[in-house]
Amino acid sequence: MDAQTLDQLTIALDPAAQAMLGGAIVVMMFAIALGLSPAHFSFLRANPKLFWGGLAAQLIGLPAMTLALAALMAPPPSIALGMIVVAACPGGNVSNFLSWGARGDTAYSVSLTAGSSVIAAIWTPAAILLWSELYPPTATLLDTIAFDRAAFVLQTTLMLAAPLALGMLTARYLPAAAAMLRKPLALAGAGVLAFVIIQGVLDFWPLIVAGWMLIYVPVALHNGAAFALGAAAGRLLGAETAQRRALTFEVGIQNAGLAVVLLLAQLDGLGGAAAIAAAWGVWHFFSGGAMVALFRTLDARKADDA
Repeated sequence: MDAQTLDQLTIALDPAAQAMLGGAIVVMMFAIALGLSPAHFSFLRANPKLFWGGLAAQLIGLPAMTLALAALMAPPPSIALGMIVVAACPGGNVSNFLSWGARGDTAYSVSLTAGSSVIAAIWTPAAILLWSELYPPTATLLDTIAFDRAAFVLQTTLMLAAPLALGMLTARYLPAAAAMLRKPLALAGAGVLAFVIIQGVLDFWPLIVAGWMLIYVPVALHNGAAFALGAAAGRLLGAETAQRRALTFEVGIQNAGLAVVLLLAQLDGLGGAAAIAAAWGVWHFFSGGAMVALFRTLDARKADDA
């Protein structure tokens, strides 16, 4: 599998599949909003510097670092596009669990996930377009597929923002209904996204096997750099150890499921980009688990030395 073949490969979806993927985004954002409460934004009041600094590291620092990494590695344009889309997505809820497992500040992790999810409704579509245009190979690739930039931003913003706003209103004025609906809808959304990722890995398996150097090397380096960025941002912000760990996971664990859905439903199913997002969705579970093990080992050594 060479770079040119990877860039030219597309995954064609029928209208029913596109509708299902669009519905998955709507259900996911609605379910997230149903679970939001003032408690999830506690760090906005308690430590606004840490809250906004953490979001800036994730929403601005990560895409900027991704462009620098792409320029350094010079991957095929479709691979670079996949990296940019993943970096522009909000943090994944898996980061909260990993932060807890690593004895990080779970409340801080939850605040960042909630904040990035709300902002992503407006920011993610524009960010994907902005960062893709700033990197010439991906800008050229989008021109090649006759990508309608305005339609993408408008459609994707509506798909993300409308259910988020409706969910937040439901949680505010119909809390009983929100409590009843949140868990089944969250499970349904997670199930669809898990299905998309698993199906994506299966669909792309021959591609992943044939071009694993072109796919998993960028994924591993990109994810490792994201963890390092989160840790460095925590130190720069003067965060405590538990908060630095939470920020490490928040920047390093992205909503790869959303990236896969956006690439398949809104970006013509570009094979290399979708393969990167699908590979991310699997890889960060292993890398996140390794980070948890590392942090727990460090804690054990400190306890032995004490």
